[in-house]
Amino acid sequence: MAEKINKVVLAYSGGLDTSIILKWLQVTYDCEVVTFTADLGQGEELEPARRKAEMLGIKEIFIDDLREEFVADYVFPMFRANTVYEGQYLLGTAIARPLIAKRQIEIAKAVGADAVCHGATGKGNDQVRFELGYYALNPDIKVIAPWREWDLHSRTDLINFAEQHQIPVPKDKRGESPFSVDANLLHTSSEGKALEDPWMEAEGHVYSRTDDPVADAPVEPEYIEIEFEKGDAVAINGVAMTPATMLTALNDHGRKHGIGRLDLLENRFVGMKSRGIYETPGGTILLAAHRGIEQITLDKGAMHLKDEIMPKYAEAIYNGFWFSPEREMMQALIDQSQEFVAGTVRLMLYKGAAHVVGRKSQYSLYSMEHVTFEEDSVYDQRDAEGFIKLNALRLQLLKRRGKVTEPPAYD
Repeated sequence: MAEKINKVVLAYSGGLDTSIILKWLQVTYDCEVVTFTADLGQGEELEPARRKAEMLGIKEIFIDDLREEFVADYVFPMFRANTVYEGQYLLGTAIARPLIAKRQIEIAKAVGADAVCHGATGKGNDQVRFELGYYALNPDIKVIAPWREWDLHSRTDLINFAEQHQIPVPKDKRGESPFSVDANLLHTSSEGKALEDPWMEAEGHVYSRTDDPVADAPVEPEYIEIEFEKGDAVAINGVAMTPATMLTALNDHGRKHGIGRLDLLENRFVGMKSRGIYETPGGTILLAAHRGIEQITLDKGAMHLKDEIMPKYAEAIYNGFWFSPEREMMQALIDQSQEFVAGTVRLMLYKGAAHVVGRKSQYSLYSMEHVTFEEDSVYDQRDAEGFIKLNALRLQLLKRRGKVTEPPAYD
């Protein structure tokens, strides 16, 4: 017999799976269901989700526009660290989950719910990310994960359940989906089915957010300038923008040049490898630009320390530990480094790539007087001799030891 639940807040997309979950919750737990749909810039009309929830008898429906909060408080802090997972992935799915979890917990408190529910499967990372977020924000919340609990084991089972309970099944959902798609303002992620063979190239129709960089991208490059303040992008070509409008504009620039495509075989937190096709047009441009402004404003020691901790920071986000003390500690260090990361970066966008071609800042650490190949009066090249000798000393001592004695023998 199912545990007694009075009210549950469901992360609800309005699609077939979460509509089945909604009805399953009502049938299994005999509880009141509250739906929560987050607008993270996925590009879909959200009112159909409201109408579908109403059709299924839901009285309390939350549809929240979280785009500005998503970019300002999650995407931008992550990009201050130049975050990539396993050298390539810009974490577009992972960074959205803590915000959804946070809002679900807030709604649960507001409506007096004793449980929350997500639609992530038992094989993926998202179940971990959602639930670590839930428990970090409310240690006593009850979490319902239908894919780990129910006895619906196939697409046929799901469709049969839907038809039994008068849940509309779109015709294209009656067969096997070619692949699944997750989207938000930062990226799109396509996984599963037709993409599961890592040897097979993804077909062109998989890409929904970028034009083909070879066949469709402009034959002439485009130049743009991005302005930064304290590590965050604030304007494009002199036009000030909010965080969400900034990322939207960068997505538009990236789309037409085919920027930000990635075919990645990654290591999931739960232990298996998976293949994903990602599109992050605006984020790819933003990452290049941010590194460009740091090149001219950030001290060598600070830059190298950031680069050292970045993989740990990326792993914390990927694994769902956004609300952990270690992530917050790393964030404090990263944000401290960004005080003088301000200025303008000029980029050339062309055929799938974003190239930094210029950077300037009122806080520049670049000294043309010191680096010039012409005569200067600020750098005495003879000083390098002592610097080199001091750094070579330990290497010389090691080599001399090897010439004098053989390594000791041990019985």
